[in-house]
Amino acid sequence: MSRFNLIDEKWIPVRFSDGVRDELGIRDTLLRAKEIAAIEDPSPLVVAALHRFLLAVLYRALEGPTDIDQAKALFKEGLPHEKITAYLERWHDRFWLFDEQHPFYQVPDYETKKWRSWSAMSAEHNADNAKVLFDHLDVTESGEIASSRAACLLFACQTFALGGGNSDFRYTKSGPSATAVMILPLGRNLEDTLIFSLVPENREVFHEDVPIWERELEPLLSLQNGMKRSKSGWADLYTWRTRSIKFNLHRHGDTISKLAFASGIECLPEGIVDPMVGYKIGEKTGRQSIRFHERGFWRDFDSLLPDNGNLAPKVIEHATNLTRRNLDHFPKAVLVLGQANDKAKVEYWRMERFALPQALAGNQNIRTEIRQLLEDAKETQKSLREASRSFARELLSRGEREPHGNDIKNFIKQMHGISWYSWYWSTLEFLFHRILREYTLERDFEDIRHQWLTFVRDTLKHAWEQHRVMVSGGDAWAIRAFVKSEKPIKAKLKKLNDEIRELEP
Repeated sequence: MSRFNLIDEKWIPVRFSDGVRDELGIRDTLLRAKEIAAIEDPSPLVVAALHRFLLAVLYRALEGPTDIDQAKALFKEGLPHEKITAYLERWHDRFWLFDEQHPFYQVPDYETKKWRSWSAMSAEHNADNAKVLFDHLDVTESGEIASSRAACLLFACQTFALGGGNSDFRYTKSGPSATAVMILPLGRNLEDTLIFSLVPENREVFHEDVPIWERELEPLLSLQNGMKRSKSGWADLYTWRTRSIKFNLHRHGDTISKLAFASGIECLPEGIVDPMVGYKIGEKTGRQSIRFHERGFWRDFDSLLPDNGNLAPKVIEHATNLTRRNLDHFPKAVLVLGQANDKAKVEYWRMERFALPQALAGNQNIRTEIRQLLEDAKETQKSLREASRSFARELLSRGEREPHGNDIKNFIKQMHGISWYSWYWSTLEFLFHRILREYTLERDFEDIRHQWLTFVRDTLKHAWEQHRVMVSGGDAWAIRAFVKSEKPIKAKLKKLNDEIRELEP
C-alpha cells in the first residue's frame, strides 16, 4: 500500500515572506514560491539538497530552459503553474515514500540482514562518518523520526554521502559533489532563487537528462556488483543515487526507525560540471572543485566570481545575466553551503552568507579586483608571521642559546592560538563583508581598495598592540624579544601608509 506522497504531504521546511514557518509538499512549494522567502533547515546539507531536488523537478516540468532567451522569459513571467501541475500529476505515482514497486529514491528489492538506524542518513548523527562532540544520540537505537524528516535526510544523504568502507553492495563511493562547496544565489523570494539557478542546459544533453524518479529501477544485482556510469545531465546529477536505501515501514508510514543502507552508483568523473560548484585547475590533478578549509570561505571568495577561465559556479554568471538590466532584482546575497571532510570523515558542515557585489553586472574585472584585496590581507599577515617567528626565536634564545627549529615552530603554533593573532583574521572577515556591500556600479576600485587597505592597516596595528599589552606584563626577556621582533610590523605599516596615500580619493 502506498503512503506519504512527497507531492502532497507537508515535509519541505519553508519560511514565508511574513516570517511564518511551515512545511509544504512539492506542489505547494513550487506554486507558492513567490510567497516563500526561503527554504530553511538547521542542516546546511538539507538546504542545499532540497534546492537541487526542486531544480531537477523544474528542469523536467518546464522542459528547459535550454537557452538564455527561454531563461529570461521565465524570469520575466515567473514559474508556469500549469506546466508544473501537469508534470507532477503525470509522475505522481513515483513520489510515494513508501510503495511496493517504486518507493521514492529507494531500492524496493533490497533485503538486508542488518537493519540500521535512520541516523545512518544524517551527517549530524552518523557514527560512520561523523563524530559530533555534543551529540549523544545512540546510533544503534535512535528511536523514530517523522517521515517528513526522513525525506529531508534522504536527499541530504544522497547528495553529501562520503565514500569509505564496505557495505552490503561493495565499497562505498562519495556523491558526485559531496565534498564541494555549493553556491546558491538568493533572490527576493524562492521563485527568484530557483530561477537564478536554472542554468540553461544544452538541448542535446537535455533530451538525455533523466532524474531518479523517471528512471527505471536499476537491477539489484547490478547495484550489488557495483554500478558505474556518467552523468547524463543536471537533473540526473541533482538526484544521483549515491546510496542504496530502503525504509523499513513503521506503523502507518508516519514515522521510520530502521532502514537498509548500502553503496549506490559510482559517478564517473568525465562529463558535465556541476553548475552550483566552482572549480580550480591543479598542476597535477587538473580540474578540482572548490572545497572548505579551516579558514573562513571569505578568503576564497574570488573563486565565486566569473572570469575568462569559466571556473566560477555557473549559477552566479546566470543570475548576473538575468538581472544585468534590472538591478532591482539582482541577487541580494549568495549562500555558500557544504561540508569539510578528512577522507571519509566529516569534520564540519557549514553555511555562510555573503553580499554579492552588484558591480558584477557591469565589471568584468571584479574577480581580479577582489583577489587583489584578499592578497593585500594575506601579504600583510606575513609581517605578523615574521614578527611572531622573530619574537619566538628571541624569547627562547635567552642570550647565547640557539633554539631548536621545532621549539620555535611549536611556540609559534601556540601563539597563533592566542587571541591577538586570530583576531587579525576574524576582524578582517567582518570588514570584508562591509567591503562587498560597497562594491556597487558607482564605486571606483581604487576608492574601495583605499578603504580596504585602511582596514588592513588598522587591524594589523591593533593586533600587534594587543600583543604588546600581553608582553608588557612579562619579564625583561619578553619585553626585549618584543622590541627586537617588531621591525617587520613597522616596515609593513610604513608600506601600507604609502599605498593609502597614493590611493587617496
